[in-house]
Order: sequence, then C-alpha cells, then structure tokens
Amino acid sequence: MKQILATIKRETRHFNQYWWVYLTLFFSVDLVIQLVVIPAFRLVTTYVLQAGAIPFVSYQNIVTIITQHPLVVVALLLELALLLLVIYWQFAVILLGVRDIQAGTISVRHLLRESGQALRQLRPASLLVLLGYFVLVIPFANLVFRTPLLSKIQIPAFILDFMPRNAFLLTGLLVFYTLLIVLGVRYLLALPLMVYRGQRPQVALVNSWHQTSHGQWWPLVARILVISLVAGLVMVIFYGLLVGLQFVLDLLPGKLSLVMAVVNLTLVQLGSECLAIWIGVVTIMTLVRPLGDAIPATPAAFRVSRGIKRTLVVAGSLIVLVTAVSGGFYLTGNNRRPVTISHRGVAEKNGVQNTIPALEGTHRLYPDYVEMDVHETKDHQFVVMHDENLKELAGVNKAPYQLTLSQLTHLTVHENGYRAKIASFDDYLKVADRLHQKLLVEVKTTPHDSKGMLTRFSNRYAKTLERHGDQVQSLDYRVVTGMRRRASHLPVIYIQPYNFTYPNIAADGYSMEYSTLTDDFISLAHLQHKLVYSWTVDERPVMMQAMYDNVDGVITNNLQDLNAAIRSYDSRRSYARRLLNYIMVVPGSQEFEP
Repeated sequence: MKQILATIKRETRHFNQYWWVYLTLFFSVDLVIQLVVIPAFRLVTTYVLQAGAIPFVSYQNIVTIITQHPLVVVALLLELALLLLVIYWQFAVILLGVRDIQAGTISVRHLLRESGQALRQLRPASLLVLLGYFVLVIPFANLVFRTPLLSKIQIPAFILDFMPRNAFLLTGLLVFYTLLIVLGVRYLLALPLMVYRGQRPQVALVNSWHQTSHGQWWPLVARILVISLVAGLVMVIFYGLLVGLQFVLDLLPGKLSLVMAVVNLTLVQLGSECLAIWIGVVTIMTLVRPLGDAIPATPAAFRVSRGIKRTLVVAGSLIVLVTAVSGGFYLTGNNRRPVTISHRGVAEKNGVQNTIPALEGTHRLYPDYVEMDVHETKDHQFVVMHDENLKELAGVNKAPYQLTLSQLTHLTVHENGYRAKIASFDDYLKVADRLHQKLLVEVKTTPHDSKGMLTRFSNRYAKTLERHGDQVQSLDYRVVTGMRRRASHLPVIYIQPYNFTYPNIAADGYSMEYSTLTDDFISLAHLQHKLVYSWTVDERPVMMQAMYDNVDGVITNNLQDLNAAIRSYDSRRSYARRLLNYIMVVPGSQEFEP
C-alpha cells in the first residue's frame, strides 16, 4: 500500500511538471471524438439506413435486414471496422502522447505520425481480436480515458435489471462478469504492448497473459484499486469544499452569491475534467512501468514556442468563458419540468401493476400520466396486462391470447403484498376518465394477434383516448405507423430499447431506455418537435441526469422520489443546492460539456 501511494505521489509530481500539456492532449482528443467522430458515425449510420429504406433497427427487423438488405449489412460491418480503428487510434494517441510528453518530444506532427504507424501495423484479421479486447477492457479503460465511443458500448440497464430475477440468468450473469474481469485483468497490458512495442494484437495478448501469470496480475489490480480510492477521496473533498463554500456565499447580498456560484460551478466542471485527466495519466504511468523503457523514468525538459503558448492561452480562456456562461444559464434558467409517468400504474409498490386499485392509489400522487399495457384476448377484446404469460402474477400458465376477456377478468393477480382482479381495458379507461387521469397506453403485440387487432383497437378507442388527452406507445413499429394512419391527432410514441441512430421515424416521440439515451439524441429529437421519454428511471441521480438533459417525460416505479427530485432540481432556495444537483449529474455523464 505504501509503495503504491509513493508511486502515485511520484507520478503526480511528473504530471504537475507539464500538466497543461497533458490537459491539451486529453481535451483535444476528447473534442475531436465528440465534435467530429461521433456525429460522423451517426450521420453515416442514419444515411445507410435511409438509403436502405430501414426506419429503425431492433430485434423485430434484424433478420429482415440481414436477409433482404445485404448492402446495408456490408456497409454497417465496414462502419464497425472503422469504429474499431478509431477507438484503437484514440488510445494510441493518448498512450503515445503521454510517452512523448515524458520524453520531451511531443508535437502534433510527431504524434500523428506515430499513431499512423500504430494503425498500419494492424491487419484485417486483427479487427476481430480488437473487438473482443475492447469489450474486455471497457471497465478499466474508462479509468484511463472516459472515451464517449466506449461509453456507447453497454448492455441496456433494463436487461441487467431483469436477469437477477431468474436464478439461472443471475448465475450466468455472475459467471460472465467474473470471466470478463479475469480476462480484462490478464489482458490489460496488451494495448500498451501493441502501441509501445509494435506487437500484433494476437502476440500482445499472449505476452500480456504471460506477464500477468503466477500472481503477477495482483499488483496491477492493487494499483487500480488504490488509484480509484485516492481519486474518489480527492473528488469528495473537492466537491465538498466547493458546496460548503457556496452555502456560506449564498448569504452574500445582491448578485454576489450568483457570481460566486458561477465561479464555483465553473470550478466543478473544469475541475472534474482535470481530475479525470490526472487519474488517466497517473494510471497509465503506473501500469506501464513494469514494461521497462516504455515510458522514460523521469520527464525530459522541453521548450514550447511563444506562439503555441498564446494559442493555448486563448483556447483555454475560451473554454473557461463558455463553461462559465453555460453555468450561468444553468443557475439562472428556468428548467423544463418533465411530465411524471407512473410505470404500469404503480408507485413505490403501492399495488398490483396494471390494476384498477393501483391506478386509484397512484392517482393520489398526481402523476401527469399513468403508463399501462394492453393485450388482445382470445375473443378479440383488450385486457390490461403487461406480461405475455400469466404465471408470475396470476399463477396460471397461460397467455392473454389463450383466454377470453371474461376468463381473464375473473383471475386474481398478486404482487407487492396486494391482490386485485385483472381489469378489462374498457373498465380501466372508465376509471381513468372518472379520475381525470391521463394514460400512456402501451399496445403489446404478439405473433398470435388477430389480423384486424390494430384496426379494432383504433376504431374502438382512438377518439376516446384523444378526447381524454391520452397517448399511445408501442415497441412494435407497425403499431406506430398504423395508429398514425388511423388516428393522426392521437400522439403515438415509439419505444426504443437502444439508442442506435439519429431520430428519424414517423412517431410523435420516443420512449428510450435511460442507460443508452444521450443528450444529443434528445436535442435532435426536439429540433424535429418530437417528445422524448426516459424509462424506467428509479434512482435519484438518474432522475437528475434526465432533467439536466431536458427529457420531456420520466417513466418511473418511484413516483414520490421523482416528485421530490423535481422539487429539489427546481429549487431556488440556494445556489448551493443547485450546485449539488449538478454534481449529482456529473457521474452520469461520460462527455465533456463546456
């Protein structure tokens, strides 16, 4: 422990000698990725899908895309290969840049030439190896460099939330993550070996495995753990001091408290990025020391021309100015209040999902909408039910399409210590109308639905839903297009479990799984005058992140927590509270936002 702390202290001294050069390196790469690379990839993906007349990508149409659009598949595979090269390039630039700064040979031209040579050493067969390797090192790579490209590669949270409910899936998930961590640690040195020693991916993986065998992996893990703990402690102290100071400064008269709040928020934003870069540099230098002469033991002296210094001063001043202005807008602006949406009609487990007693109880908490689900029954009626099988809630191993509406409404469902009868959609709709409670109706579809299901649903309910101010959503794009044709004035939302391309479909809005929803998707959807809902958001920091990103609605199981989060976020009682709210958002964002 003492040796690791001494190493961190030594590498921190090296970082302090040329901190402004390290900041320039990391900021430059981050801005290129965010302002050029990510928009370019999204535009290309959107163009490819539009050229193939494919409005969206999901599990519903993936087989159709593969079998009927081979050129689209080829284009997307080429894009994936290019993405892997870009990810490798950015890590190569960071690793080579740290080495060049230590060696005193840093320059843009030299760095581009070195990173180009690193790319030329790769072969087509190496791409598959890189794909697997990047998946393994994502948890560790984010400690070194919080690249927005790798932050997009993740398992949606709703899948991770579902898997622990099944013992078999939970066991598989634990085994998978254990294997991922073990392999990630054993192959951690592969990337430095590729970049610094020019080794091919396959060779670097073998050598990394040998260098971490016989317990030699433990020092690497220990260094990562200690660096993480030190970094976390530094951030807590840093944030705590600024928030505590702002609580005192809020007592100042006039606009002085606002001015100081802008200064403190600017320090939070820029300080967070600087701390992250310090962590990255110290981690790189600490981990690659065992490779020998990969990085010079002591930094060499070098001089920078006055022209470059002036350029950096101007660029830095602009970043500080833009950050301060954006902070001022945040502290003084009127934030958009998202509509509150109760998931499946329950709040804080106050009843059985999708039942009338739960609807009545949840209504007392004043949600803007109650989200609920409908299935078609055997006799072509509609029942309020989420699951495609009744076993978990009703103890009956049947699907809704296998029973008539009368049979279904005689069944009792149990959940959260409550029991209630299954409701028909007609009865549920009447109660919501009596309560003046707006609904967000999800139309569930299965391969067993009758041919005229959507037509009957639209003819029977569209005008009533429109009159009540309700909305319809579905995971099935055929429902979205069908309802748009049949009921053009009824808002229709398309549910997307993964954020893959820029928004470009016929729906009035999007309901996106929160863990892959990004602020650029939200901004582009708003430019098209489309709504964006985030689901299923049950934790306070994620609620804060959704509000900071200006989502139009939040779907949650914890309505009271959401209401409290909105009150806290909109609070004008003190700038210190708004500063604290922003800090709660920072860990949820992987991107630099000046």
